[in-house]
Amino acid sequence: MLDQIALGMLIFAGIVLFYGIIVLHDIPYEIAVHRNHPHQDAIHAAGWVSLFTLHALWPFLWIWAMLYREDRGWGFATDKARMQAEKDLAQELAELRQRIERLEGQAQAGSRPEGNM
Repeated sequence: MLDQIALGMLIFAGIVLFYGIIVLHDIPYEIAVHRNHPHQDAIHAAGWVSLFTLHALWPFLWIWAMLYREDRGWGFATDKARMQAEKDLAQELAELRQRIERLEGQAQAGSRPEGNM
């Protein structure tokens, strides 16, 4: 009787361990889904590869999943740098619009027929 109980507990522990490892390997993917990571599929595939390599890649997957946040992207640029870049782009866009308007004005002036010929 005790042998059967011990065997049942051993089988139960094996099943829990098996599914526990599968759930563990999926944690970086769940983090990536929660953060709306652009590389969700790659993280999920690498998680399965990590499962077959005894979770050697798992810590790197965790880091990869944690690096990205939807509100700040990869987080390498500070707010000041981003604001300055947006300001520079807006200034460049305004200059390009003025240049286009000048070129269109010159093209229209060149295509008008002279009335005093």
